[in-house]
Amino acid sequence: TAENAKKELSANEVVTISLPYLAQKAGNTVNFECTLTRAKFDELTGSLVERTAIPVQNALTDAGIAASELSKVLLVGGSTRIPAVQAKVKELTGIEPSKTINPDECVAQGAAIQGETLSGNALEISGGQGILLLDVTPLSLSIETVGGVATKLVDRNTTLPIHYSKIFTTAAPYQRNVEIHVLQGERPMARDNKTIGKFKLNGIKSAPAGVPQIEVTFDIDANGILTVSAMDLDTRKSQSITITENGKMSEEEIQRAIHDAEMNSTMDQTHRDAFAAVNEAGALVYKVEAALAKVSKRLDKEEKKRVREDCSALNRLISRTKPEKMTDADVNAIRDAKQRLESSSSNVCFLASQPDEEPKKKHWGRK
Repeated sequence: TAENAKKELSANEVVTISLPYLAQKAGNTVNFECTLTRAKFDELTGSLVERTAIPVQNALTDAGIAASELSKVLLVGGSTRIPAVQAKVKELTGIEPSKTINPDECVAQGAAIQGETLSGNALEISGGQGILLLDVTPLSLSIETVGGVATKLVDRNTTLPIHYSKIFTTAAPYQRNVEIHVLQGERPMARDNKTIGKFKLNGIKSAPAGVPQIEVTFDIDANGILTVSAMDLDTRKSQSITITENGKMSEEEIQRAIHDAEMNSTMDQTHRDAFAAVNEAGALVYKVEAALAKVSKRLDKEEKKRVREDCSALNRLISRTKPEKMTDADVNAIRDAKQRLESSSSNVCFLASQPDEEPKKKHWGRK
């Protein structure tokens, strides 16, 4: 009845809702009857129609095109027959939506075409043109790195199939294994995304932090099956995990993740800036301390003192801050301290980068 009224209002301005013999009261039959206008229906459903604008705008943004570049807009789903929905589509795109396909059947038709294409049987449209259908990743894929950061390897809406590799290293000295924590989602912190897999790579060559090279590879086939592998490029030890659709997010979880990322975009950008500042500052402190140890004897006392003071100041800022709780002021303080250390240590780092002088050879004379 409510559904029938909705359908009738797609073609008529007024509908009568009648529910006879609804109940019995004091021996009398209670009937229900009311008149609903399309204007009132549009008022009641207005907030729902407005919510459809966000997915439309997201789709255009993800595709990297403007509404003016669209050649046709297809309506999908029975509720797109509602005049208010069609009017909203025209308002958003500037195009009168096409009504040449059945909105109840078009998804099934598209799935049939996709299945036929994947089976190797090319279909053709009018004019003899072949159909090429490309699937994409619904959300970004990342791994957790030092500090609980989600480091993206595959961006959202990347076309399948995918093969992508990136080199990582160890965070602790003489580390013999690493855990590969695979994530799905748009947030910069690992804890805010969904875990879709974990595995350990053992047998890494014992070496100082930053020396081992771990190649992490993401492979996604045309069916969306993800294989993540990790290999130590020195020992050639490797490990991998395969993740099917069952291990990934449902459509509802995907939409919620996208919405959460949009709602928290400002805070997430602050987190990204904070982690970038802390990681860059930490790398500089490590580099300067190593340089000081190498060329200390070639520096005068004033220069050594100035560099050590700037190094300690930056180190204190790093140690007393938690990136996920940092403000813009904290990020700027670290950047300023990093800039001071870069300036004061430029000569130290230059000297350390030069090849060591060869010891002078002794020449023995004959008596």
